[in-house]
Amino acid sequence: MAQLTAGEPAPDLTLTDHTGREVSLHDLRGRKVVVFFYPAAMTPGCTKEACDFRDSLAPLQAAGYEVLGISPDKPEKLAKFVEKESLTYPLLADPDKATLTAWGAYGEKKLYGKTVTGVIRSTVVVDEDGAVELAKYNVKATGHVASLRKQLGV
Repeated sequence: MAQLTAGEPAPDLTLTDHTGREVSLHDLRGRKVVVFFYPAAMTPGCTKEACDFRDSLAPLQAAGYEVLGISPDKPEKLAKFVEKESLTYPLLADPDKATLTAWGAYGEKKLYGKTVTGVIRSTVVVDEDGAVELAKYNVKATGHVASLRKQLGV
């Protein structure tokens, strides 16, 4: 599993969002995009992270960033998550984990001291030209969005 590094092209993605609409990274060219990968909707850590992005969306958008969340959940579960938590940005479904894998956000990780295979909580910032600006892997759900905003100067 190769993790992305700054300066390389971000792999393109086209996934179905929580409304059933297709969202493609190439359609967002010309804008900066924060793509965050999380294990499962409606779990405590993922809810915390998703709500932190929701609460930081206005300043991120004011600085020119779009936000996309990606998990292996199906669109129906994502729709419930969006409604329950009043999320205001697209959540994308990657049930076959192809995008998660291509972006280095799926593979072996440590969980409670054991090595398991699963979603690696990650955030990748893509610049206006589709290149990786910043890639963070194995991030913590709590405090991550604040740290990211600080790094981005937002």
